[in-house]
Amino acid sequence: MPPMDDRAGPSPLPQDRSRHAASRVFDALRDEIIALTLPPGAPLVRLELQERFRVSSTPVRDALLRLQEEGLVEIFPQHATMVSLIDIDGARQAQFLRRSIEIEIAGVLAETPDPALAARLRAITEHQEWVAGRGDLNQFSVLDLEFHKVMYEAASVGSLWLLVRRQSGQIDRLRRLHLPVEGKAQQVIDDHFAIIRAIEAGKPGEAQAIVRDHLSKSLAFSSAMRSRYPSYFS
Repeated sequence: MPPMDDRAGPSPLPQDRSRHAASRVFDALRDEIIALTLPPGAPLVRLELQERFRVSSTPVRDALLRLQEEGLVEIFPQHATMVSLIDIDGARQAQFLRRSIEIEIAGVLAETPDPALAARLRAITEHQEWVAGRGDLNQFSVLDLEFHKVMYEAASVGSLWLLVRRQSGQIDRLRRLHLPVEGKAQQVIDDHFAIIRAIEAGKPGEAQAIVRDHLSKSLAFSSAMRSRYPSYFS
């Protein structure tokens, strides 16, 4: 018998491959739901998803169950699966959670200003400004999340970002719906620059006040969004 090569790891088990496929399907569908490419109320046909992602029924089922846990999909057994409608109460709770955490983060970061962190946040915001000028709101949203994720990591609470992301599907969709409104993208950019300046200047109270205001605006416009897109809301 030839000697075993210790460098070669074990062959992936079928369930490992299925788990990887489910994560791939979940990530893709979640991104499309948050970006409203798959709008609230859109049907999700499992056979079509299997063909699209070239997977069996199990990864699709597992991905949809995870999306259901996040409140982004509704599954009606033996009937249909659809993208859930935006739940304002769920959005309000998610906003409360995220705002509470990020106000604290802003204070912590401003207590010990880090020029390298300020430079990184400024680079992200300048990139946001550039993509906004090109009208690329999807990339703008990606960079917006990156800005806030960097703050969590800088405050050494990166694992809380994952918790917040799992709870934020409703408020993220509301923010994405609000983003095309004239002046909204520039407002986000201006807020980000203001947060950076407050952190850089070592002003915890000011940084916290800006973050509080920054993370409150989309929900304040929820009535207008509901009037404009009534079919999107529960």
